[in-house]
Amino acid sequence: MSAMEAKARVTPARHTSLGLSDQDVLDMYYYIALARALDERMWVLQRAGKAMFVISGPGHEGCQVAAVWPMDRTRDWLVPFYRSIAACLVKGMSPTDLLLGLFARANDPSSGGRQMPGHYGHPGVKILSTSSPVGTQYPHAAGIAYAAKIRKTGEVTMTAIGEGGTSQGDVHEALNWAGVYKLPIIFVVENNAYAISVPLHKQVAGGSVAARATGYGFPGVVADGSDVLECYRVAKEAYDRAKRGDGPTLLEFKVPRLGSHSSDDQQERYRTKEEIEADRTRDPLRVFGAYLDGVGLLTEAKRTDVAARIKREIDEATDAADRAPSPDPASAARYVFFEKD
Repeated sequence: MSAMEAKARVTPARHTSLGLSDQDVLDMYYYIALARALDERMWVLQRAGKAMFVISGPGHEGCQVAAVWPMDRTRDWLVPFYRSIAACLVKGMSPTDLLLGLFARANDPSSGGRQMPGHYGHPGVKILSTSSPVGTQYPHAAGIAYAAKIRKTGEVTMTAIGEGGTSQGDVHEALNWAGVYKLPIIFVVENNAYAISVPLHKQVAGGSVAARATGYGFPGVVADGSDVLECYRVAKEAYDRAKRGDGPTLLEFKVPRLGSHSSDDQQERYRTKEEIEADRTRDPLRVFGAYLDGVGLLTEAKRTDVAARIKREIDEATDAADRAPSPDPASAARYVFFEKD
């Protein structure tokens, strides 16, 4: 048992003080475990030649589930990045939806099979599909939040990125715009300490992304991405702040990096074995599971039931997505060039 898992065991009923019910935290655990299982299935499919590429987020699931949990999943907007598997599941996408994108099928809700894997989106649940250039989702999200403020819709927007992406100029323009106009938006940075193979100290001056928020006139908050309840606490405060009209918040979640950057990468070439093993002790699935076990909510029988349910759902989603038709090659240029009616 890691030190963090041990600490989780001696903090009884912490979730109730945050306004979370027993069912809430069990559901949060389910989504974390579902995202992890789906992530692992994507890698198996890629290695089997069923998918061209995988870029995923093992270790990021806890903060993502916690961050989206306070949102109105029908009315609010999510503008994700390529590691946002868990966030998209909580917001309303299904495992089948995500695998349709992996397989590039015609009925992929993200792009109709026109984007490479990891570009998640779904118009039916207000998830904006992002594009490959890193950082462009931040100004898109700021634009959505600006429109919501003008229209007085009460919608809140959340957008996410990795710490390496914050070096892009688009990100700083979005932060500045949001600060000036006090937009109802939450900027999430999932800091796993590596921009592909570049360590944090070579990527972020000063070592803190959250500290930059001060320069744009709003709070920057740091939370341990392995501590699901702490991530929920700061996300709920940021959400309430946005709903009140008090403006944006920048949340920096320091998450463990449990896998390589992508299926084209091998992190063992630039990270030590000791560092990788240390990150595994901070796995949010293990840490949150230990907390739930410690407060008597996640018995061994319950854990087995959840695992069986998830396996069944992932198997069914894989089969459904694999059977789905590929796009018609004749439609390849659709949405690229103007077409007369």
